[in-house]
Amino acid sequence: MKKVINWQRIWDDDGNSFFYGPVSIIASVLSYVYLFIVSVRNWLYDHKVLEEVKLSSPVISVGNITVGGTGKTPCVIMLAQLLQRNGYKPAVISRGYGSRSDQPVNIVADGHKILLDSETAGDEPFLIARVLQNVPVITGAERRMTGKAAIDQFGADVLICDDAMQHRQIFRDINLVLFDSRDLKSRKNVLPRGKLREPMSQLKRADAILLTRVDEVEPAEQAIAELVQDKHIPVFRSIHQPKDMIRGDFNEKIPMSSLAEKKICAFCGIAKPDSFQRILVAAGATILAFNVFPDHHRFSAKELEQIKDEFIRKGADYLVTTEKDAMRLHHPSEFLKELFILRVEMKIQPSVNALENFILERLKHYTK
Repeated sequence: MKKVINWQRIWDDDGNSFFYGPVSIIASVLSYVYLFIVSVRNWLYDHKVLEEVKLSSPVISVGNITVGGTGKTPCVIMLAQLLQRNGYKPAVISRGYGSRSDQPVNIVADGHKILLDSETAGDEPFLIARVLQNVPVITGAERRMTGKAAIDQFGADVLICDDAMQHRQIFRDINLVLFDSRDLKSRKNVLPRGKLREPMSQLKRADAILLTRVDEVEPAEQAIAELVQDKHIPVFRSIHQPKDMIRGDFNEKIPMSSLAEKKICAFCGIAKPDSFQRILVAAGATILAFNVFPDHHRFSAKELEQIKDEFIRKGADYLVTTEKDAMRLHHPSEFLKELFILRVEMKIQPSVNALENFILERLKHYTK
């Protein structure tokens, strides 16, 4: 059987086995190549050899410097709702990871209705479009083009640029960098030897840092101080709070308390499935089966049939998946009627007021 590389073991320096030792050495060599390419590119932008295009509306970048889910999608949703509450007309622009479209500009949602499916739009943009009301969502590889389309076609007066820390084509007025609190110890190596997309020194480009999942791991003050590097960058904290569960056909909504002392089967294909599992356990559920698939996995009819058979065979009370996974399910309604979707939202701790004031103050001083 073909040996599958567990990259988490490589990143955690668990390279003592016969197999992982050589893989770690090769990954280390490739990391130096990757680091050289990233450093040259950033140097070109920092020294204005490559220009960042300034758009006619302010841009808020939501990104990270590590691989894996840090919570960018719920953060984008939270920011859009924050801006709407304060009278702004935001639009979301995204690269559209996993999108099957090769068009330069894809209107996922025009603010009134969703125009593309998840395969064309990509998982995260489709989810963002489904949750937000009156917010255009646009995808495409060239942020300059998608940003201009959001402004010219929909009158957006603030752009939220999803997953944009490494995409420096356009100037960002607020560079918000997310960092999973559980990854504060994994800050040594860049890809593929480590989890970093860029070296930690590039956090100098951040205007603010948002630590996520602080309810799972309380970050040490020393680790936070090392993040900000004496740059006086504000650091905010957030949690991923379960909101409710909705039936797969969207015809019924139930509170999280419904899981207490219930037997469930669950499945997901997300970057950090352990967070999903923790939420279920915290709700008081007994997990009979927890099936994990690769991130962004598109489930086949056969896989879903196997999941459903296991759910019935084990006599579970609920079959549960994540909201992001649900965006990739396009199968018979019989399956969706059996399924419940866990919905999660980002909450700033202890209050959203500090982040809100920071965002609004920066936007107040925006000049074209």
